[in-house]
Amino acid sequence: MRPMGRCRRHLEALCVVLALVGGAMDTAGAAELPPAELFFKVPEIGRAVLSPSGRWLAMSSNHRGARVSLVVFDLREWGQVKLAAGFNDADIRRFDWVNDDRLVFDVIDLDRGGGDQPFGAGLFSVRPDGSDQRQLIELQRDFVAEMRTATRDRLRWNHRLLHVPNDGGDEVIVGEYSFSNSGDLRDVMPKRLNVVNGRSRNLAPGTPPDTRDWWFDAKGQPRVVVTAKEGRDRLFWKPPRSDAWQPLADYPRYAAPFVPRFFDAAGDLFVTVASGPRGTSELHRFDFEKRAPMSDAVVRAPGFDFRGELVAETPGGQTLGVRLETDAETTVWFDPRLKALQQEADGKLPGRVNRLSCRRCSESDMVVLVESFSDRDPGVYLLYRADTRAWRLIGNRRRGIDPNQMAQLDFHRIKARDGLDLPVWVTTPAIKAGGPRPTVLLVHGGPWVRGGHWRWDPMPQFLASRGYLVIEPEFRGSLGYGDAHFKAGFKQWGRAMQDDLSDALAWAVAKGMADPRRVCIAGASYGGYATLMGLVKDPDQYRCGAAWVAVTDPRLMYQWTSISDQSDENRGFDYPGLIGDPVADANQLKATSPLAQAARIKVPVLLAAGALDRRVPLLHGTRMRDALTDAGHAPEWIVYDDEGHGWLTVKNRVDFALRLERFLDRHLKQP
Repeated sequence: MRPMGRCRRHLEALCVVLALVGGAMDTAGAAELPPAELFFKVPEIGRAVLSPSGRWLAMSSNHRGARVSLVVFDLREWGQVKLAAGFNDADIRRFDWVNDDRLVFDVIDLDRGGGDQPFGAGLFSVRPDGSDQRQLIELQRDFVAEMRTATRDRLRWNHRLLHVPNDGGDEVIVGEYSFSNSGDLRDVMPKRLNVVNGRSRNLAPGTPPDTRDWWFDAKGQPRVVVTAKEGRDRLFWKPPRSDAWQPLADYPRYAAPFVPRFFDAAGDLFVTVASGPRGTSELHRFDFEKRAPMSDAVVRAPGFDFRGELVAETPGGQTLGVRLETDAETTVWFDPRLKALQQEADGKLPGRVNRLSCRRCSESDMVVLVESFSDRDPGVYLLYRADTRAWRLIGNRRRGIDPNQMAQLDFHRIKARDGLDLPVWVTTPAIKAGGPRPTVLLVHGGPWVRGGHWRWDPMPQFLASRGYLVIEPEFRGSLGYGDAHFKAGFKQWGRAMQDDLSDALAWAVAKGMADPRRVCIAGASYGGYATLMGLVKDPDQYRCGAAWVAVTDPRLMYQWTSISDQSDENRGFDYPGLIGDPVADANQLKATSPLAQAARIKVPVLLAAGALDRRVPLLHGTRMRDALTDAGHAPEWIVYDDEGHGWLTVKNRVDFALRLERFLDRHLKQP
């Protein structure tokens, strides 16, 4: 993918508006580095969603740095904006339309660190004009002083929104989360919840025990569940007009014959199936009579797992197309009218992803919300009306970001030393360079996730704005590139997974992009582990390392502590296969422990942790700090007292970014 091209002459006015809303910097300040806060602040517009009829547009908005509120535009009266919900001591987190007269939302406190957030975020309902706000689910810990009307029968904090049926009624589906005595999730049971009066009723009596995930049809009927216990997953389904759950599949975890994804308006279940030598997942319909996926794929994306959704007017409605992500997002439209509109949008805004969401999609007065973004632009929202063929700008997600100052993101496929296909993302600064650049090898966390996406990303863009080339390998074990790529990472922490990072760096050096004398490795969580292990295993490659919320000894992940959120299922059945068996593979786990080999690390280290981290408890960081200090190479050490597994507050995100910037400048700016 390439960045946004020049505007055509007849679209100059629209491009000027986009630039103004984007808050491009004054020419006099163009030579100045954009401040760190621009990258890590809360976006002015978080999410925008049309109401089911297309009459209203709801947005989560952080106007002028205030709390995140829920605002609603009346699209029939342009400029009429209502504050649907907002608090002085809380922020709107997620929201959904239930029908044209009701929204639901939950809350978070973005002024407190992530380690100090309650599990139960509550659930509220409200009318688009802000009236009749009701609390439906209580908060685990009350932190909202401006509490409005609470329904008489409000549910306890251990309930969460699961699904909004596509029937226009006043009910949503919430899940009741139950836990074992040790605090592990036991199962999730769904309930129908009326968002007006707060009354609820059980939805699926007789569900198999240990049920974790649910799939509902368009009308909100539970149709498929998965249970998880002792390393095995079991799938069950409930036929229409039946109360009996029937088995579909029983398999070891990470060996699923198919994975349920969603139901369409006709009640057909879509699943993903691994196919071909790489085991990339394809989208298939499911045949309940044969209890197997149909043979023909609905969607396949060679080289990538299917990652996407069916596009409908409202979730579960008539399918209009399929949205999927390969290196970048694209939409394949079945509806010819929307296909033509997509071509028009792509022509007006070239070099960008232009995501269309329509209401009244088959009518002459169709309303379409367009979210347009790129690797260099966090995005803008526009509105299109079919009856007038008018395009109107709604707003920019992040004011102050000048796309001309942002870096270009490119996707490459290279070969690892053993021949494995290795995807690599490279972020190249907009600033011209006369030769190879100082480089940050940025390792994603997880590690069992897809790391890169073709969109604007704060940390790589911040580092690139300071002149650093950023390399992000999708090392083996990463998701999104086939089952073979994922499983090639089994028991490879500190081994082949680490070699993939070195191979990606060697490729960038050979291409003349990276200066081999000025490379720092960095990352969070597993990325922090790989950073420290890289300094142990390949010390000559790096001038420095920055690791935050890092796993410093894989052996600690198998130990039960009261503050850890890792379950008995993780420790007893997942990690032995993914990372290594603590008994049979004890020597391997010791050999791939940065903590056990801290004395081998000779270069400067920046080490940061959250005091309230439950995923990787603080003990990982303090032991590594002490081991490096005892070896005579004390790290630069930071603890954020109110944070957990990552930084939630803007204050802490900016503080860490500035510390990282100073650390890199000290060690990479000079040859």
